[in-house]
Amino acid sequence: MPSDCIPFRDTNYFSTFICDYLEKKPELNEFYHRFPELDNFGAQIKEKGESFSNENRKVLVDVLQKQYKNTAVSDVTNDNIKLLANETTFTITTGHQLNLFTGPLYFLYKIVSTINLATTLKEKYPENDFVPIYWMATEDHDFDEINYFNLFGKKIQWNRDDGGAVGVFDTEGLDKVFDIFKTEIGTGRNAERLKSLFEKAYLEHNTLSDATRYLANALFESYGLVIVDANDQKLKRLFIPFMEKELLEQTSYQNVQPKANKLEKAGYKVQVNPREINLFYLAEGVRERIIEQDGDYVVNETNIRWSKNEILKELTEFPERFSPNVMMRPLYQEVILPNLCYIGGGGELAYWLELKDYFDAVAIPFPMLLLRNSVLMQTKKQTEKVNKLEVSDKDLFLKQHELINRKVRQISNIDINFDTQKKHLEEQFKEMYELAEQTDVTFVNAVKAQEIKQLKGLDMLEKRLLKAQRRKLSDQVKRLAEIQNQLFPNQSLQERNTNFSEMYLEYGEDLIPTLITYLNPLKGEFVIIKE
Repeated sequence: MPSDCIPFRDTNYFSTFICDYLEKKPELNEFYHRFPELDNFGAQIKEKGESFSNENRKVLVDVLQKQYKNTAVSDVTNDNIKLLANETTFTITTGHQLNLFTGPLYFLYKIVSTINLATTLKEKYPENDFVPIYWMATEDHDFDEINYFNLFGKKIQWNRDDGGAVGVFDTEGLDKVFDIFKTEIGTGRNAERLKSLFEKAYLEHNTLSDATRYLANALFESYGLVIVDANDQKLKRLFIPFMEKELLEQTSYQNVQPKANKLEKAGYKVQVNPREINLFYLAEGVRERIIEQDGDYVVNETNIRWSKNEILKELTEFPERFSPNVMMRPLYQEVILPNLCYIGGGGELAYWLELKDYFDAVAIPFPMLLLRNSVLMQTKKQTEKVNKLEVSDKDLFLKQHELINRKVRQISNIDINFDTQKKHLEEQFKEMYELAEQTDVTFVNAVKAQEIKQLKGLDMLEKRLLKAQRRKLSDQVKRLAEIQNQLFPNQSLQERNTNFSEMYLEYGEDLIPTLITYLNPLKGEFVIIKE
């Protein structure tokens, strides 16, 4: 099975910020600790090993064993959980929302990147062990972002009215979603496997958190993936000192906002701006911001209010009721895990790169930040069509009108390029400029206006000729548009739209092994896999 790679910048789908980071532009040096290169992990291992306590390891292992109590765990996953008790074991982590039936394809790519990096590190540093971690975003409250997935261009959605942290949502109503899924997915061995996977995950588990753990474990258990639900009282107790500091000193705001300002001045878009207090309060059906108001602390949109002493008492007694937001979640992760590297998408890494000074201020090692693998998967039929149309990998990523125009120019039997004529025209006008300057300087503007008019006329003729050729070559144009629409649904990356089930129908049980084979997280290029 062939695969190709192209630079992220050449895809035109990744921000200048992320491309500059991948190219190690000097102006971004102060925003990260160590760049994710294999040789740099030795120093990261030493630093994290010296700072991460055995007590935190013990709590982590106890919590994981409890969370996996009702899940059938593979030997390799079970061994990895036990390994976390050892001082020589470290984690590689990715995180993701609890998207229905995994959501878009990049859910798989994140986890495969994490698994493969852990394997690579074991080869490089055999005296240590490395555990791949999937951090479930169980405290997220953006239900509208996770309650659907796309299948064959259709949106399959789970509708309900609950609020608060999504991890504790019951799975009521997912039987109706399953009925729609069964109808759409069709029949056959791979389709039946997908139906069984959906049914066991969502109809045989009581909460969205448990369902997602089952699903991710079923897909990746043979690779030793360990799944963490950090919405846990024992884990949050480890985080109390940092949450207390946040309430009293607004630590994250004080350290992140200056960094965000620097990024903005450097011409980069700031992904997230910190609030003065970056904590939520969790109650039944509620996850709302904590705000300081007239010396007291209030929960937004509720009647809950505390004095300073009262909220510190609440935090000490019930740490599970406090929830870090996007600014504090990375710190929470690094406090409770012996983590070396976080693997995420471009948007995630963009806000992580605002956080280094915050980590320094609270004396927690800042992890390496690695962009997850991105992939375009082509079926056998799609690959055949692309080859027949003689379109390059790089050209596939062009905007559709650019792709079609380039192809029409390439296959047309006439030259649809008036650059030579334009150059000839500009040479003629140079002589006219010289004549105008010798006779009447005010005549120069008239000459300039005429030049612009005639060049615009040539542009117009070129466009009309190109349009005419597009009509003449309409069959090739149609086939080109169709294949690009298949590979780039909604004129966006496949991985951001398509659910893994479409690929599973094609690849079956070979899907994840194929990704494991071809995704190298340290290579730093966009991968194209062709069946």
